[in-house]
Amino acid sequence: MTDTSKGSAAPPAQAASAAPAVPPQAARPARPAASGAPDGGPPRRTAFMEGVDELRAAAATEPGRLRIIGAALALLVVAFGAVAAWQMSDRSTAADDVLHSSQPVSAAAADVYRALAGANTAASSGFLAGGQETPESRTRYEEDMRAAAAGLADAATASEPGSSSARTIAELNELLPEYKGLVERARANNRQGYPLGGAYLRYANEKMQEEMLPKAERLYKNENERLSDDYDSATAYPWAAISLGVLALGALVWAQRRTYHRTNRVLNRGLFTASAAATAVLLWLVVGHTVARSALLDSYDDGVVSVNVLNDARIASLKARSNENLTLVSRGSETTSTGADKFDSDFRGDMSDLSSRLGIAGHVADDQAGRRPVKAATGNVREWLERHKEAREFDTDGDYQAALRKVIGSADDKPTGECFDSVVSNLEVALRHEQAQFELAARDGRKAMTGLPVGAAVLAVLGASGAVLGIGRRLSEYR
Repeated sequence: MTDTSKGSAAPPAQAASAAPAVPPQAARPARPAASGAPDGGPPRRTAFMEGVDELRAAAATEPGRLRIIGAALALLVVAFGAVAAWQMSDRSTAADDVLHSSQPVSAAAADVYRALAGANTAASSGFLAGGQETPESRTRYEEDMRAAAAGLADAATASEPGSSSARTIAELNELLPEYKGLVERARANNRQGYPLGGAYLRYANEKMQEEMLPKAERLYKNENERLSDDYDSATAYPWAAISLGVLALGALVWAQRRTYHRTNRVLNRGLFTASAAATAVLLWLVVGHTVARSALLDSYDDGVVSVNVLNDARIASLKARSNENLTLVSRGSETTSTGADKFDSDFRGDMSDLSSRLGIAGHVADDQAGRRPVKAATGNVREWLERHKEAREFDTDGDYQAALRKVIGSADDKPTGECFDSVVSNLEVALRHEQAQFELAARDGRKAMTGLPVGAAVLAVLGASGAVLGIGRRLSEYR
């Protein structure tokens, strides 16, 4: 019997096993490649992380650690020098502003106030003289008006556009010709014997006292605040630079100690040079700024404070004199709520303020040359009050001419005008002395900072170079 199984097809199970196998995964969609890895490998590391890995690898070897230390030391020393130069440059500029900008402008603003008050006083004195107005009185009025206009022009040049000071100056420039026009009307009517002249003068005085002098005082205060800001900037300690200096010096000492323990070499010239440079900058910074700060504070305490008090005293004397004159001009036409003469009441308040200011000025004056004129002015004030009392008694008794002579008369009448002139003269002597004291101390403070910003930068570069060279010498031992 023939075997029919030969040559026949394989069983279905065997045929299936003989067919090429298709992996189950082939039917699934392919996964997207990871971001930054087109081949589906692990994600790429960022440049920062790669740099961190390289730094860690370098820190595992002594040459790598030395390179890191050298870079850190150089960076610290350069940062110290840069911050020291920046902070001292700012303080040097502020000290220069104190000496050449803000204090002179503050003094100019005080002069504007004084000139306006002086013009008002001269106008009232000239009015009292009537048709016999002296050329000296007229000249004083014109000079004060010119001084006020010139002071406003200088202040306008120094002020920042759009600032409060600039607006105040513009307002005063508008009021100045209005005031002058009122004074001229008062003078013209007075010469013709018209009583309307007194009304014009009182109106001019009201404009001066209630509008112009308050604005001038605001200008003066604004400039004093600017001066105080400059002082604060110039005398503030450079703590950021000092902190960086201490940190840099500490790091340099640590690096030298580390080198000594690894090599037994006492001195690394490069690191020693860097330490010497950092020490020099730090000492120069601390000592130089301390000396400058002390001198600047002296210039404020012994100069600016005294000048401000003396300016206030001079202004109080001018206001007192103006009110004394207006007491005779008004002849009791204006009274207070208690029935007292308004201008005489204001006079007494001004004299009280003047005496108080002189007491402060004598206290803050730091030498005999400053105290002497203040003491003389105090004596003048006492005499002024005595003579004013006599003038008021004449006026109360109805003897107007005797009262007038006691206020603006000749030397034989012993008028109050002599006392006023002596007060102003002594205050001007004291002001010149205190201004000179301020300039001397402020200039010393400014000089103490000379060269510090540039010197700090140069020494910092030298120190950084020394640190790099010192570490480079150690690296050369591994080649």
